[in-house]
Parts: sequence; structure tokens; C-alpha cells
Amino acid sequence: MGETARVLRVGKGVAAIAGFSELRAGELVAFPGGLHGMATDLDGREAGVVLLGPSDEIREGAAVRRTGRVADTPVGPALLGRVVDPLGRPLDDLGRIDAAARRPVDRPAPPIMHRAPVSVPLQTGIKAIDATIPIGRGQRELILGDRQTGKTSVALDTILNQKDTGVVSVYCAIGQRAASVVRVIATLRDAGALKRTVVVVAGGEDAPGLQYLAPYAATAMAEAFMEHGTDVLIVYDDLTRHARAYRELSLLLRRPPGREAYPGDIFHIHARLLERATRLRPEHGGGSLTALPVIETQAQNISAYIPTNLISITDGQVFLSPALFARGQLPAVDIGRSVSRVGGKAQHPAYRAVAGDLRLAYAQFEELETFARFGTQLDAETRRTLERGRRVRAILRQPERDHLSVAEQIAVLLATTEGLLDEVALERCAEAERAIRQRVRRDPDGLAARLATEAPLARADREALLDGLRDALASAGLVDRAGGDHGHP
Repeated sequence: MGETARVLRVGKGVAAIAGFSELRAGELVAFPGGLHGMATDLDGREAGVVLLGPSDEIREGAAVRRTGRVADTPVGPALLGRVVDPLGRPLDDLGRIDAAARRPVDRPAPPIMHRAPVSVPLQTGIKAIDATIPIGRGQRELILGDRQTGKTSVALDTILNQKDTGVVSVYCAIGQRAASVVRVIATLRDAGALKRTVVVVAGGEDAPGLQYLAPYAATAMAEAFMEHGTDVLIVYDDLTRHARAYRELSLLLRRPPGREAYPGDIFHIHARLLERATRLRPEHGGGSLTALPVIETQAQNISAYIPTNLISITDGQVFLSPALFARGQLPAVDIGRSVSRVGGKAQHPAYRAVAGDLRLAYAQFEELETFARFGTQLDAETRRTLERGRRVRAILRQPERDHLSVAEQIAVLLATTEGLLDEVALERCAEAERAIRQRVRRDPDGLAARLATEAPLARADREALLDGLRDALASAGLVDRAGGDHGHP
């Protein structure tokens, strides 16, 4: 343990040391001034070390000491409501963290026999996602799009929607500007969600070693809750910056570059991270870890190296389109290019009855809309399809922080797909949605409670719901008493 070595070279974020005889890969070493580094590249003559802090005070020839332990982080309930760095050091001026235990940041993923099928939905409160790209607890769903298309807003809305569900959230900011992180923390605090959230920050001004370590440390914190039976949601914002930090470290450590100058193991580091998200069987804790990694694309190029890697690792993706964003269709979810590979099995049966044909109908509408721009004569059926599609698109618009319950979403989508809004003017669709939601919240017949269960939507409940929605729209003056049911089969 008392073995020491000397610094040979120091670069931005890395150092080369020599003199240790039994140094292990991943072991922490201590530099003068309290700075730590993580040993990564070992050979017979020297070791490459990733520095976990600024390297300004480190000089060639400085003494380096082994610590005998790997990089670890505090875990447990004491972290809830706190803002920490990847090593668990507080960043929020609320004092030290009295954690019950510490865990290595890099741990093996749960074995396949410990995993249970994804069968419970994780509601985002966003209609366009819950209805068409459902996410299950234990799933890994990628959020990708160009910069400034609302990726963080979608992830943040999902965290806020877990406030009263018992789900613990972990938000991991990697390489973000300090102002952006402060806004996220303020939003969580104002909504009352911070007390159920752990925020892990490795900012753009921090050492690349801390940025590289951040998602692994955040996952270790989340796993501690999962293994005690808690459902956990983790957001990595974003893995593009994580990949760039790892590329920077690898080039400084003189590893051979590959495609786009990324090292050959760039796929491995993300697969190793995201494989830790799963749902555990009851005998192994019974909790779940749902991962929402965020990726930034360039000019909507989802076939670039890092997006392609992450699409192949994850269980689906939510694609945010800059064209939709520019048109004011928010959230800018491109339903045609988004997919959920397991969420449909976790979706409420009532959703499947209402939204089963929504994706297909919306895709057909978009094709017809493109065709109709040529000014061709359209028959009555095509015009009706176009009008219905425009109302579906209007209803899928949703302001930030305006979350809908399961019953509200099902009612709004049912009214739209069954043609109750066909006679409502497009500019009044938001008003119609408010009338429907108010009707569901009043819930005079206990129907909303039944919609939120795992039972299929019974025919009698469907008809009763449609009748109630017609009355709500008529009472709001949006349709007449006999109207609003055009197109109803």
C-alpha cells in the first residue's frame, strides 16, 4: 500500500507515471494536493492515468501514491435532493453527505437470469410518447435530435411526471454549461421533484476524466435504489459529450484512433453502461432501472457513428425533428422515425385499444398532406382524412410541464380518433382538450379510475366515455348537441 511512483509526463487531463510494480487497472492513485487519478493503461514501463480534477498543480517528478481502492461513490437515500459530482462530493452547499455505503462506479451488469420482462409502463405524461412510443420500466429508450430541439425538455418532463409515482430519478449532466444545469435544478426544485431526485454533474469546465466517470457513478447510485426494490429513472444528458470526453482522453493517452478519431472500444463503454439498466426479478430485489440516454445529432444524421452505436444498444428511440420544432409542433417528436421495441408490452390495454392505429393513421395523413399540396382535386374521403389528421397533429401538441394522466390521455386520444373533434375548428382544439380533461377529472362514474388500471377498455366503458365527451364538448360550446360524432363508426 505504501508503494510510490513518479510522474513522467502531464497533459490536459492525463498523466504518465512510472515506478509501481503491482498497480491494478482502475485503481485510484493519489497526487500531491489531494488530486486523484484512475489508472487505465498499464504496461511494463509506465502507466497512463486519467486525472479526476485539474492538473495545473501537477509537475513532472512529483510523487504518486497507491490507494489500493477503485473509483467509488456514496449511495443511498442520503443523496436524494442533493447535487453531487461523480465522486459523490456535494456541489450544493448543503453540507457533507452521510451515506450509509459506497460502491464502485464501474460494476458488471446484472446476469440475464436475474432479469424480469419489461411489463410495467413508465408514464412520461407526454401524449405523443405514451400513446405511440411507450416506455416500460427497465427499458433503455434513446432520445436523439439536433441541438435545441427539446431533448432535455422531454427528459425533464418525464422526471417531473414521476413526482407522485414512487419512482426515484437520477439526472446526470455531462459536459453541460453551468447555466443549463442550474435551470434544470431550479425546474426540479420549483416542481417539488428535487426531493426524489439525485443530480450528478460533470460540467463542461470539469476535467474530461470526471465527464467520463459521471454516467457510471450516476448508474451506481441508481442501482443501489433498484436493488432495494425501487423503480428508478436515469437520464444521461448527454452521451455525445461523454463520447467526446473519452475520445479526448484516449488521444491524450496515445491510443490508436479509429472511425472519426474515436478509440476502438467506444461501443464497449456505452454498451457496458446501458446494459446495467434492467428490471430485476423479485428474488433479486424486484426494482427496475429505466435509462433515457440523450444524443445530439448533426443535421438529422442518425447514421453517424455514435448515434448508430447507441441506436443498436438501446430498445428504441424518440427522434426529435428540427423541422417540426421550427413549425411549432412541440414536443417535436417525429412519430414515423421513433420506435419502442418493448414498451408496447408494458402499455395499458386501454391505450392499445385507443392508439393502436394512431401511428398508421398519422403516417397516412402526412403522406396525403404532401400529395394534397400539389393542388389535386380531392375526394370527400381524402378531405375527411386530412381534416382528421390535422386534428390529431393539433392534439399531439403539448406545452412543457403540462402532464396528462393516463385517463386524460386515453379520453383525449379517443375523442380525436373517433371523430368527435372533426367539427371543432383547428384553432379551438386546445380548448376542446381542456374541456375533455376537465370532464375526466370530475369523473362522475369512476370511469377514470378504471381507465388507469391494467384492464382492457370495455365496450360499455368506451361508449359511456364517448357520450360523456360529447356532452363536455357541447357544454363548452365547441359542437352542438348532435355534432362532434362525424366519422364515428
